[in-house]
Amino acid sequence: MAGLEFDELRIDIDDPNMRQELLLLSPSVLVPRLTHNTVTVWDTWAIAEYLAEIAPDAHLLPADIAKRAHCRAVSGEMHSGFHNLRSALPMNLKATHEAFQIFTGAKPDVERIKAIWIECLDAYGGPYLFGELSVADAMYAPVCTRFQTYAIKLEPKLAAYRDRILNWPLMQEWTAGAMAEPEEMVELEVEF
Repeated sequence: MAGLEFDELRIDIDDPNMRQELLLLSPSVLVPRLTHNTVTVWDTWAIAEYLAEIAPDAHLLPADIAKRAHCRAVSGEMHSGFHNLRSALPMNLKATHEAFQIFTGAKPDVERIKAIWIECLDAYGGPYLFGELSVADAMYAPVCTRFQTYAIKLEPKLAAYRDRILNWPLMQEWTAGAMAEPEEMVELEVEF
């Protein structure tokens, strides 16, 4: 999204030897981790902020200060919240459900995300959360996949936003890469 060249290194975190390697690479054992020159950043939101700083022409954050603060707020909410949604609706691009019973604890998360999307689309006129593509759209892209995987019902405006993100060329590239991964994740095949 920032237009920067990068190399991706995949690590199997279930392999004990690789987990030790990951500990050396990322103190929190969290992925993704970005290394750029002498800088290492291992938190998704911190990576987004760093990229916005080193690639200002990419406009990852809105130029207007109030809009930028709003973008940071909803992106931060995505980054640090919605634990019930993440637990009850794990991201699984290889699965599709025609109907899915949402765990009661996840319903408020789904409703809050819908409210954020409506608020932003109404305030900034779409077609993206802040008018133009921003880091907020990247932060909510995994939610778009979950809403598709688990057949979450959306009003037309929100369904159009979800589909726009899912059809975004960078998202299509990311999805194709995930679909090509050979490993199976058995725990994601279990219905709650």
